Amino acid sequence: MSHLPADARPRVTLPQLHTWHHAGRKLVMTTAYDAVTARIADAAGVDIILVGDSVGNVCLGFENTLPVSMAMMNHHLEAVARTQPTAMLVADMPYLSFHLSVEDTLRNAGGFLQRGAQAVKLEGGAKRLPMIHALIDAEIPVMGHLGLTPQSVNPMGGFKVQGKHKGDALRLLEDAQKLQEAGCFSMVLEGIPADLAAKVTETVEIPTIGIGAGPQCSGQVLVIHDVLGLLPGSSPKFVRRYAEGFQDLRDALALWAEDVRSGGFPDGRESYTLPEAVRPVLTQWHP
Repeated sequence: MSHLPADARPRVTLPQLHTWHHAGRKLVMTTAYDAVTARIADAAGVDIILVGDSVGNVCLGFENTLPVSMAMMNHHLEAVARTQPTAMLVADMPYLSFHLSVEDTLRNAGGFLQRGAQAVKLEGGAKRLPMIHALIDAEIPVMGHLGLTPQSVNPMGGFKVQGKHKGDALRLLEDAQKLQEAGCFSMVLEGIPADLAAKVTETVEIPTIGIGAGPQCSGQVLVIHDVLGLLPGSSPKFVRRYAEGFQDLRDALALWAEDVRSGGFPDGRESYTLPEAVRPVLTQWHP
């Protein structure tokens, strides 16, 4: 039997998440898209790392998540998985990866698990139940996602708060019950009124992970670039920056560029020298 170092955390598992949830501990989830962000997130002690299809907006320059493919997701998941995080690793099912057939859904999700994910997340309510049932039957844990589902940006008419009308709120409450009954181990609630999210959290037994859904959810998720202030410009209302990463990193790089142009970098500290016995070669050699 292998043994963990004294200061190492054991890998977060599904039963561990449920234990924490039932004990009333708030769950913390953030995104990671490569080895660097994965190492930062894991060192910070988050409970869940999500390799989100938000990689499209955050890292790949797309306006929304719709162009993100399975190949892109696999690439980024593999990079994160190589760091062997102790946080639970969840992979986002991108657009069209679970819409066409049960067979496609199982193949795509199973590929995520083969690449190191412990669970998958997919967007949508009752209409996604056949896919969710198939995934659960195949022993693939599923995290649901209700409210503002970014893959539905076109029918929603943009990234707008959802559930503000009576019918929409009731539908979301019903969908939450159906996702739980289907076997989802948790669900993301995004971009909905705080009191609606609180009602969902009160009426389901599985953890709710909020983003723009108020403080009463079982846990919270934010994109790591938003938390660290790595993206220029204004942030959505639900984001709180804990650093000004873009400004700090820009300033540091600008200082380096200034040193290069002035001749201040590199100096002896960053340079190598020939051994004394070899230096005469430089004066003796002529082209």
